[in-house]
Amino acid sequence: MAQLSDDCFAFGGPLLSINAAVAELRARVTPVTGVERAPLLKALGQVLAADLISPINVPAFANSAVDGYAVRHAELDPEAETVLPVQGRVAAGGRMEQAPPPRTAVRIFTGAPMPPGLDTVMMQEDAELRGDTVVLRPGLKRGANSREAGEDVRAGSRALPAGRRLRPQDIGLAASLGQTHLEVRTPLRVAVFSTGDELVDPGAERPFQALYDSNRFTLAALLTNLGCAVTDLGILRDRRDAITSALAEAAPGHDLILTSGGVSTGEEDHVKAAVEASGRLHFWRLAIKPGRPVALGQVGNTAFAGLPGNPVAVMVTFLNVVRPLVMALQGAAPEDPPRFAVRAAFDYKKKKDRREYVRVRLARAADGAWEAHKFPRDGAGILSSMVEADGLMELGEEITKLPAGTEVPFLPLGLIV
Repeated sequence: MAQLSDDCFAFGGPLLSINAAVAELRARVTPVTGVERAPLLKALGQVLAADLISPINVPAFANSAVDGYAVRHAELDPEAETVLPVQGRVAAGGRMEQAPPPRTAVRIFTGAPMPPGLDTVMMQEDAELRGDTVVLRPGLKRGANSREAGEDVRAGSRALPAGRRLRPQDIGLAASLGQTHLEVRTPLRVAVFSTGDELVDPGAERPFQALYDSNRFTLAALLTNLGCAVTDLGILRDRRDAITSALAEAAPGHDLILTSGGVSTGEEDHVKAAVEASGRLHFWRLAIKPGRPVALGQVGNTAFAGLPGNPVAVMVTFLNVVRPLVMALQGAAPEDPPRFAVRAAFDYKKKKDRREYVRVRLARAADGAWEAHKFPRDGAGILSSMVEADGLMELGEEITKLPAGTEVPFLPLGLIV
């Protein structure tokens, strides 16, 4: 169970910027997950709990990077062709025990250990075999086409840092070090609710005035991509007592409770009072669009985040606030989403001191540059826009007018969700 200090989220304020909010969050929130030893493939997507120090050199021995002929560099003529007899052959998985005689070459294949005393390899494409001899061109550098022991990873070096969310290439690197298991953080346990009398589950009978609930499934998918263990606790109706009871019951078995809807100040928005009944709530009045209110607090000792009800606002606030919160609770290293410069293909106006995320599609301009085209339907409830858009154009707080042709940061959805 998460053990949070009573003031871990007590840093809300009017119109807090995203950068300030995330900086405060990273400074105050500490990991709440335990540590377990997981098989390599089970560790995929989890957070490495401790530095992985390499017990061996990779590669473990000097070897050839190409198919060719291994030689002693000192025996090559730097100005003219060198002709050497070929004595011996070594393939990957094989080994030459004794050093070959002076002024000889050895036929060698990619990955094969370098014969003792030999330090350079001529690619077979650059050599000419004449009977039992090989003709080598001049100009080959010492050590060419030979991989040193430890060239990839040195024994005793840090191969993977603690806090890394393990990717397929990380798993492969661990396997190359002979590892079968890794010390990882246990999955963060997250309870997910939706709130609202207007919602019904997919597959249920839908009255005319109702909507199928999408937010719960979007959030569960986003959390799963972050390696969380998600508990779907369904839809909470707009009744304060029911929300209060459900949150209190969920808290002991989870590290984070995440809700969507009901965090504003309307008569039917009961989440604030429900959280305060058994914990503390601090509103973040984030200067963000789409977004509106985002609530952070705790129910007992369990972290709580309440997101808006509109589907696009849910995704945008998750990516900006909940994602760094989850990573901090997991003990993952801070990680900012990648941004790429693109050129706006449209004019745009916005309020000062508010960061906006505009859904865009990318297309090549006549000069070959990538241009961002605004998605035609930009309401916060249009979830299809997040499916059809290539990503989000990020407009900083200082911008009020964006003329077409301006370069702006672009966040590709494929890399951040």
